Amino acid sequence: MDSARVDRWLWSVRLFKTRSAAAAACRAGHVRMNGARVKPAAAVRVGDTVQARVADRMRVVEVARIIHTRVGASVAADCLVDHSPAPPPRQPWSQVAQRDRGSGRPSKRERRQLDRSRGRRPG
Repeated sequence: MDSARVDRWLWSVRLFKTRSAAAAACRAGHVRMNGARVKPAAAVRVGDTVQARVADRMRVVEVARIIHTRVGASVAADCLVDHSPAPPPRQPWSQVAQRDRGSGRPSKRERRQLDRSRGRRPG
């Protein structure tokens, strides 16, 4: 057990919720191992550096231990060394327009203005 499939290892250490999501990320080119894009069946070994784009965030992890099955979160945390950059600070919510109580439903024009102010696209 000196190596494992990269998609299976990513799923086992809980970077992806499903193994198929990890494999799809590999096929789409969102996973790199030691700087090179990899296929889902690529072998990952102890000491390798894996970069994966997970939910709009780049995760950089070093393989500390090889596992083949999904384990508890505390055990999974021992199998990798996280070198990921800190996530960007969250944007504070902008002031949302408040309507006066009892003013009724917004008109179509007011609804569109509310949607624009919330960053939603009109559908």
